[in-house]
Amino acid sequence: MQTSIFLARLLGPVLVVAGIAMLVNRKQLDAIVQEVLRSPLLLLLLGIIDFAVGLAIVLTHNLWVADWRLIITLLGWLLMVRGAVRLLIPAQVKALATKLLKNSTVVCAGLGATIALGVVLSSFGYTR
Repeated sequence: MQTSIFLARLLGPVLVVAGIAMLVNRKQLDAIVQEVLRSPLLLLLLGIIDFAVGLAIVLTHNLWVADWRLIITLLGWLLMVRGAVRLLIPAQVKALATKLLKNSTVVCAGLGATIALGVVLSSFGYTR
């Protein structure tokens, strides 16, 4: 349980602040994503970082339980998958990201979900 609380306290605020920052600075976010999509090096590095962070979470917190801690486990696995996808099929990642960026509703919904996830993790991490 201590690892779950630590990860919730770490990931929760990061997700909230990053989500709000990206939502408030949408034009800057669009420019950053375009830069990442133009740079194979940045896409590769982000894939490695996602995979490594996801693997670290899974190695320390692979709990398949029917409570809030499952959120952390799923987040770890999703980061691993996202990292692997960025590394293995970057051309398809670029195509999908370009398509999704054109839809402001999808971007805002994703950022809203990121903020909500951060709030949920923070509440479990800091109220227990």
